[in-house]
Amino acid sequence: MSHNILITGGSGYLGGTLLARIGAAGLPPYGKLYALVRTNEQAAAVKQYGAEPLAFNIQDEATVRDTVLKHGISVVFYLVDPFFSAAQVHFINALAEIKKTTGKDVHFLHTSGAKIFSSHAGAPTDKPLLDNDPHLYDIQKSQKAPIGFMQTPTETNNIVIKEAERHGVRSYIFVPCIVYGKGEGFGNPISIQTVAIIRAAKAMKRVYRVDSDQPTWPVCHIVDNTTLYIELLRKILSGGNPDYGKNGYYLASPGSVSWDDLYAAIATALARRNIIEDDSVVVANDENFDGMAKALKPPQQASPKEWVKMSIGGKCTFTAQHGYDLGWKPQYSPSHILEDADAEVELVLQNLKD
Repeated sequence: MSHNILITGGSGYLGGTLLARIGAAGLPPYGKLYALVRTNEQAAAVKQYGAEPLAFNIQDEATVRDTVLKHGISVVFYLVDPFFSAAQVHFINALAEIKKTTGKDVHFLHTSGAKIFSSHAGAPTDKPLLDNDPHLYDIQKSQKAPIGFMQTPTETNNIVIKEAERHGVRSYIFVPCIVYGKGEGFGNPISIQTVAIIRAAKAMKRVYRVDSDQPTWPVCHIVDNTTLYIELLRKILSGGNPDYGKNGYYLASPGSVSWDDLYAAIATALARRNIIEDDSVVVANDENFDGMAKALKPPQQASPKEWVKMSIGGKCTFTAQHGYDLGWKPQYSPSHILEDADAEVELVLQNLKD
């Protein structure tokens, strides 16, 4: 039985690039492709990718249920808000009804984030943490976030897996890391993490390092990140039975770079444009943290220093393996983000909204 697919977040960086590439990916046959939209302009935009626009409130359980059932949606790419879990549960419940009615397997792909598998959320960082580690769900459940507000999105991952398993829905936790490169969709063309470094540096007229050691973080070009989304969908559509649930974590990354190297590459590009005073990278003090926090606008529940450290620092040893098992092959090496830093800075500056 063919699947009808819904992509949420199609106006965003990750979702927009997925939407733009899915039609030319040579996927096995599927039914209809739908995209969640909020405006008439977005509705017109998604049609260019062969998607039918759907406008509905994902926070309203009855509306989600009615929409999913009416359109026979059996695969949901959730790329909206990984922090809270209410909307995800609405979709899982609705997909469970599709399964009960049709007998087909149904799939919920939740886009999370590498911060949940980092020092910020209490994940182990003393050795590589593989995305296909059979104990990863238990590790995640045992995490106690030293930055308190990071406990909520960590619990969201747990809730998605638990609720999906309870209802017979196949769940997948897709984990973007530092993603860079130009987005290909109709909406936001720029990343989050590189933007944060540039925004903070622009405000302070200097690049500051926020950790006392030299932590590393996984990186991935937007094309490679999108290719893993598509390869996972390819397996689903072909009946390839990719790992799901407690074994269904997927990181797109060819490897890691140090924050210090990333700071240095971005500082060089910013200094060349006279955005900052010079390309030296300086250890931040409390006054610097306060200044960067004003530029990065922490939420009410986060202290300024915590928010800055979480936005542009920390250690993450999360390591990709699941994608390779699917046949995913990245085009870009980890060092490419450093080699491409000048182009990335130019892209961000052209699209940065103060």
